[in-house]
Amino acid sequence: MTALLSVRDLHVSFGRDAEAHPVVKGVSFELERGRTLALVGESGSGKSVTALSILQLLPYPHAHHPAGSIRLAGQELLGAGDPVLRTIRGNRVAMVFQEPMTSLNPLQPIGTQIGEVLALHRGLRGAKARERVLELLRLVGLPQAELRLGALPHSLSGGQRQRVMIAMALANEPDILIADEPTTALDVTVQAQILALLKDLQDRFAMALLLITHDLGIVRRMADTVCVMRAGEVIEQGDTATVFAAPRHPYTRELLAAQPTGRPNPPLPGAATILTARDLKVGFPIRRGLFRRRIGWIQAVDGIDLTLKEGQTLGVVGESGSGKTTLGLALLRLVRSEGSVVFSGHALHDLSAKALRPLRRRMQMVFQDPYGSLSPRRSIEQIVGEGLDVHGLGGNSRERRDLIAQSLTEVGLDPETQDRYPNEFSGGQRQRIAIARALILKPGLLILDEPTSALDLSVQAQIVTLLRDLQKRHGLAYVFISHDLRVVRALADSVLVMKDGKAVEAGPAERLFAAPETAYTRALMAAAFDLAPPPTE
Repeated sequence: MTALLSVRDLHVSFGRDAEAHPVVKGVSFELERGRTLALVGESGSGKSVTALSILQLLPYPHAHHPAGSIRLAGQELLGAGDPVLRTIRGNRVAMVFQEPMTSLNPLQPIGTQIGEVLALHRGLRGAKARERVLELLRLVGLPQAELRLGALPHSLSGGQRQRVMIAMALANEPDILIADEPTTALDVTVQAQILALLKDLQDRFAMALLLITHDLGIVRRMADTVCVMRAGEVIEQGDTATVFAAPRHPYTRELLAAQPTGRPNPPLPGAATILTARDLKVGFPIRRGLFRRRIGWIQAVDGIDLTLKEGQTLGVVGESGSGKTTLGLALLRLVRSEGSVVFSGHALHDLSAKALRPLRRRMQMVFQDPYGSLSPRRSIEQIVGEGLDVHGLGGNSRERRDLIAQSLTEVGLDPETQDRYPNEFSGGQRQRIAIARALILKPGLLILDEPTSALDLSVQAQIVTLLRDLQKRHGLAYVFISHDLRVVRALADSVLVMKDGKAVEAGPAERLFAAPETAYTRALMAAAFDLAPPPTE
């Protein structure tokens, strides 16, 4: 069969002449219609740069291709002009980007953004466009699709934003879909739905899929062929079953073996309770029309109770949109809520913003997106040291730099990188920077919102080990929000399972993983460990 997409000896460099830095070195592969090819490898291996080269979308001003060829159905794309690329991008070849929050316009409703794609490529407007937008949103499983048309991206969960991105990419039924970590922000049950959807679309439209992922369970389930990349090169490729059953390269064997392992730290003797919540509720109004009248109400968190001791980890799991992140924000009083939250003996709802500020240094948050949560215009010194400035800590500039260096060293980063910027670091390194920013204030509580979701498996394992070490060293309490039950199993003492804002099950992690009581929890476990069985001890 003739290849739909043919990549031959592709080279990509950043910078020119003596300063040129090669990041992709001689990559070659073919993708046939209706087939799935997976690019796998650690962060910084060149997977996304290779994919972006296909549509000439490299965001670097000095990126260039010293050599190579990219042909779509025989048509050369490298060096093609804008008129040619406009007929290809979003039409014959579409892409789902890794970071939905930075890919969606924060000022436009999601219905408008998907409608723009339909208007540009299909000429659909008005009622027909609205009907198609709703069809796409329902296809990707966005709940309450009709009510969400006017929603801005920030009002959706990470998983819901990714579903919107997939809907936009599928709008024109492309020949090739490039999916860059398409299920990174999705819980395991929705992962299964999205993967089934992509398979169905392939069968219906004979669509080819170029899948970039760090989740080898997804590769095993989805891909016909696989290319393993390291340091910009393809070190092994072949049909998926063969590569997984008998990997030839040591690095491939290392990737297949990498996953979070181990058990949570033992409880601290005589540990005091650091956080309690009783009947915690958070609601968001649904508004429509010119005057933004309220027409409904979404109960994002509905009557949650929890207790957390020093040195303990509470894992919060559930589907996208179940209220996990909103719960974390409510515990820190970063969103308006009802109920009671007590931190270290202080009833947070009784405190003014001014009275609450001294407590904030002791309760910190590490956000889901290691790309969007770090300002690209600030150096690592400025990012990590921001909390010192806010709370008037750190003394003179020399003492401040020493504190920042200590925090970076503690999370496994070179303290000499203080003067560099976030774009110079991989995803795993950026997440370490985010953890260093939280730790520099010596908190007692960390809310960790999907801190490993955007990371490949080997880096996930490193971050899990790092978090366990930091917890043991400092007696930290964690609220660990995640859809990845393998990571939760390796970190959490107790687990809270959420659905539609409510707690459907809670208890010790060991008991819950061994014998879940509710059908919903059993479905989560089945979806997670069907994709990647839990490690044996």
